[in-house]
Amino acid sequence: MDVRITPRPLRGEVAAPPSKSHAQRVLLCAALSDAPCEIFMGEPCADVTAMADALCTLGAHLSRTADGYAARPMAGVRAGAVLDCGESGAVLRFLLPVAAAVARDTQLTGHGRLPARPIGPLADALRAHGCAVDCTVPIARVAGGLRGGAYHLPGDVSSQFTSGLLLALPLCAQDSTLTLTAPPVSRGYVRMTLEVLRTFGVSVAQQETIFEIPGGQRPRAAGAVAVEGDWSAAAFWLAAEHMGCGVSVSGLPEQTTQGDAAMPALLRAIGRGGACVDLRDVPDLAPALAVAACAVRGDTVFCGAERLHLKESDRASAICALLCALGGQAEAEGDILRVRGTGSLRGGTADSAGDHRIAMAAAIASVLCREPVIVRGADAVQKSYPRFWDDFTHLGGKLDVL
Repeated sequence: MDVRITPRPLRGEVAAPPSKSHAQRVLLCAALSDAPCEIFMGEPCADVTAMADALCTLGAHLSRTADGYAARPMAGVRAGAVLDCGESGAVLRFLLPVAAAVARDTQLTGHGRLPARPIGPLADALRAHGCAVDCTVPIARVAGGLRGGAYHLPGDVSSQFTSGLLLALPLCAQDSTLTLTAPPVSRGYVRMTLEVLRTFGVSVAQQETIFEIPGGQRPRAAGAVAVEGDWSAAAFWLAAEHMGCGVSVSGLPEQTTQGDAAMPALLRAIGRGGACVDLRDVPDLAPALAVAACAVRGDTVFCGAERLHLKESDRASAICALLCALGGQAEAEGDILRVRGTGSLRGGTADSAGDHRIAMAAAIASVLCREPVIVRGADAVQKSYPRFWDDFTHLGGKLDVL
């Protein structure tokens, strides 16, 4: 789907969509729990649906309700299951070790750029503890029972490797330790995983980069769990507010493990001019922050941007292509992304590169533009925020589907 946006200021309030990161973790623990559980959330995005569908293929009992999902205990694990992870890195990296712990032989597939996203360090850790992992099939095939023990994992590639093992190792019969051998990135997501595990009665002790994980722990039903509002999705509306729009977002938790709750503080830093923003813990904020930097005269430097190359698109390059297509100035080299703001943009045609966050960034960039903005692949927003374009028009945005 392609859309044409006529620049207009945005005004009004929207409700934050459910956090896909929180929802995916809650769904996984609820599916493995020992009693029924109700999960309350709004409309699920494609990544959340991919998690629910893959879990059901594995043998889980999850059903949609008017308010979210209902989970019942698994009667058994389906042998030889083929799990479609959609385009979700979290579904792949969580279910690869979980399937290794609960099933004998499982294949994982996916779409888009997912087959190109790294899983090597995670696969190596599984191989070292009793599993055969073949990464030459569509994405991966894992066989053999995962064993507990001493695990070592680099923390600087993806926090999803760490979260995947934290979700899987309690299911092993043996106790485990997990040691991160490089400084961790996206630490908030690891904290979120630990918080969800605690909600479901699973104990993990952490001392800096070492995790002690008792084995033989099955998640215990939490009765009912409400999924938090998503700071990552709300970041685009917060960027619009920073650029002079009268926009507010309801339903965002003030006390949260979501690292992207740092968005207001980072916007304030950018607004002061000459900011250097570290993206290592908040890579998903990069598109919204880069657009916000265009509204401030002078250079804004983003460091820790190397992992952006491994997202749903080569996101560092996609951000630069977006801003330059709209008349801005941006360049990426190594782990640095530099945006030169002039206070406004021209407009033009932008390609989402199939990346939900680039599509949303293009929409928000339109408030700085003098001329219309055409967004190619605007339906990419389904991955994390299916109501994005509805909310955009609710706030006064003028949108025509081409």
